[in-house]
Amino acid sequence: MQILKQLKMFRNMKKSQTLLLGSLFIFIGILSFSWNYLEKIREALFSDMKISMMDAPKTVDYNNNDDITPEVINNVNVESNYTIDYSSYLGVLEIPNIGLKRGFYGLDSRYNNIKYNVTLVEGSSLPDVYQGNLILMAHSGDSYISFFAYLYKLNVGDDCFVTYNGNSYHYVIVNIYEVEKNGIVSIRRNKEKNTLTLITCTKDNDYSQTVYIAELVE
Repeated sequence: MQILKQLKMFRNMKKSQTLLLGSLFIFIGILSFSWNYLEKIREALFSDMKISMMDAPKTVDYNNNDDITPEVINNVNVESNYTIDYSSYLGVLEIPNIGLKRGFYGLDSRYNNIKYNVTLVEGSSLPDVYQGNLILMAHSGDSYISFFAYLYKLNVGDDCFVTYNGNSYHYVIVNIYEVEKNGIVSIRRNKEKNTLTLITCTKDNDYSQTVYIAELVE
């Protein structure tokens, strides 16, 4: 009789464990589905709010130039009717040929980060500095933070504009070249000119970055 009771208790315990495991699997399934769904909503929301998007580098070494230290990165482009208040930015980068208009923050801002925005690289000079070099980088790829997605469409002679401190600065691209993605980016520029340098990962190449050098139009 005692054995039958024990067997019955054992069966009940097994049933409880089976029900518990089943409930756990169902909960994990619902959680996984909900997470994926929320991720899709988040992605759509951010995509709606952006204008243009791309990938960039780490420590920078200038051949015959200055030295700076950025960070490595990834690209996309979406148009939207979303209105952006550019007054909150330190400056605004515009490249008409690819429909890019994106603000950037100062070095002391928490939003000056490749995870959020076009990033001002430490060691950069602002546009009003004589013979300075403004260096900006951003992701390339397919994410909502890939602001340099269409830089690969640019050619020598294309225009870039930077609005800073109430003034507009007009640059023209004079050189485009690739460097190996090894943590070092060589920036080749004429140090007697005011320049704008844009850095991102090379399209369809996981092993290199592309550097765009533009000079200020006098």
